[in-house]
Amino acid sequence: MTYNPLTALLLFTGGVVLIYILFRPVKGWYWLLRNNWQSNEKTVIEDILKQLYRLESYGSETDVTALTNSLKFKDSTVIEAIHKMSVNELVKVEGDLIGLTKEGRQYALRIIRVHRLWEKYLAEKTGFDKSEWHDRAEEMEHVLSNEETDVLATQLGNPMYDPHGDPIPNTLGMLKEIDGVPLSSLEIESIGKIVHIEDEPDVIYKQILAEKIHIGSVLRVEEKNSERIVFYSEGEEFVLAPIVAANITVAELKKETVEEDTFRLSGLLEGEVAKITGMSKECRGENRRRLLDLGFVKGAEISIDLSSPMKNPIAYKIKGSSIALRKDQASKILIHKIES
Repeated sequence: MTYNPLTALLLFTGGVVLIYILFRPVKGWYWLLRNNWQSNEKTVIEDILKQLYRLESYGSETDVTALTNSLKFKDSTVIEAIHKMSVNELVKVEGDLIGLTKEGRQYALRIIRVHRLWEKYLAEKTGFDKSEWHDRAEEMEHVLSNEETDVLATQLGNPMYDPHGDPIPNTLGMLKEIDGVPLSSLEIESIGKIVHIEDEPDVIYKQILAEKIHIGSVLRVEEKNSERIVFYSEGEEFVLAPIVAANITVAELKKETVEEDTFRLSGLLEGEVAKITGMSKECRGENRRRLLDLGFVKGAEISIDLSSPMKNPIAYKIKGSSIALRKDQASKILIHKIES
């Protein structure tokens, strides 16, 4: 058989196109079949309501095309659900634009209430990593009844904010405003406290997680331009693209009210001695209780005892014991250095 380069190229190109059609993100046949197999009408409707609420909260008008492109379901499934929602007066459709009715907005807030309460539960009562909270809450928001949601809220002490700083709607659909401004809007030398980290879109949220940026941390902006924002917080320097910094909300603080000698335990060097001043709000639930039980309490004196070759984990000497912590754990313990 004679080798034909043109035929080989056409076969290769055709294979690439077929793989793209089958597996392209969100709209590939594989993902469409998988997601539609697992979904039902209630899930589709509730995801549409939640997405419309999110877009409207940003002041955006939404058309049907933009909505279908932002959801993981087949276009025809979304359009059919919109028709049923319009008949049931959950949405209003004017030309190509679609918006929530009063009833639709209240329904959306009930779904958001379940989602944020469940994230709070995962943060406070389980050992799941925060990178898993959102996806697990996405599953539970379609399962819990109103009665079960109210029981969950009571067990958690009726919290007003979820672990990301998002306000949790109450039983009447009322919720507090986020009091702050985007980090990207702060000027150089401004000081603020992180009060909210947006967990959508997922790609930006994962960048923030990778940087180990914590809610409750006090920061000072050192540099700002169109390409990057540099800020100093808890003894470390952070560099973010403006589009990423825009997903972090900070409450501005007066300089005279801020003490900037707080460091993370992960920044302690060999030969230095420090006292623990507290724990980051990122340290919650079972992890927090375990560290407190091990002696990592406010006022305790601490130093490095032993380091592994990769500096992770590190054994710290505290209250006569040597306790090893991973860098991620140590970054959530706050200290004040007292001597070298």
